[in-house]
Amino acid sequence: MQSNQLQKSNYLKVKIISLSTVFVLVIVWALVTNLEWIDPYFIPKPQDVWAAFIELTVDGYKGISLFAHISSSLYRLFIALLLAFISAIPLGLLCGYSKIIRAIFDPIIEFYRPLPPLAYYAVLVLWLGIENESKIALLFLSAFAPLFISTAASVQKVPVDRINASLALGATKWKLFRYIILPSCQPDILTGLRTSIGITYATLVAAEMVAATSGIGWMVLDASKYLRSDIVFAGIILMGIIAIVLDSLLRLYQARRFSWVGK
Repeated sequence: MQSNQLQKSNYLKVKIISLSTVFVLVIVWALVTNLEWIDPYFIPKPQDVWAAFIELTVDGYKGISLFAHISSSLYRLFIALLLAFISAIPLGLLCGYSKIIRAIFDPIIEFYRPLPPLAYYAVLVLWLGIENESKIALLFLSAFAPLFISTAASVQKVPVDRINASLALGATKWKLFRYIILPSCQPDILTGLRTSIGITYATLVAAEMVAATSGIGWMVLDASKYLRSDIVFAGIILMGIIAIVLDSLLRLYQARRFSWVGK
């Protein structure tokens, strides 16, 4: 009981510190900009950013509503993540389970994994055109590698004693995989998914740089051409809030579903 109360108290303290940090940063931002120590073309005032956000909410940007911009970006993001999820996890499990299969796919993934997304985006545009297909393919490749690597590594982390005990009790290879390996890998797979979402979300702006007409990343880049730093900051803050919400949902699920991890 005391342990739970202590954990809640520590959690509350951390949240208070985090919120206080954000509050202080906003105050400093307001002081610096309202006293005009920095040109507003570079850093707009908080009230101007808020006004730009209201403008985007009411009127949209370039004839497209803010909701449509968000939906376009999230559509590309979720389709890419879904494709990565249904391909990287099974392949990662197989590669972690079989050294031969890993030897086949590992060189390919290790070759493209360190490359910056824009390095092969031009090739994707040549192959798939400038529509959503090339953008989704870029996001898919960004999400695939970290999810694959974390999945394959999670299989190799399963304790050998647990596997040997299951085999000694007569477990078949399928039962060993279904009831021992897969459940043991799930926490690391979810961690890999969180990493993939972060990398893919960061790549989203690059994906929307080429011939896009909607999306949060495109909106920010287009507004920068007209020196609309208020819209740029509003878009960046909105992107950050969406990323925090997505990660918080995964962390909440991870904490509830795998509360035993680390204990």
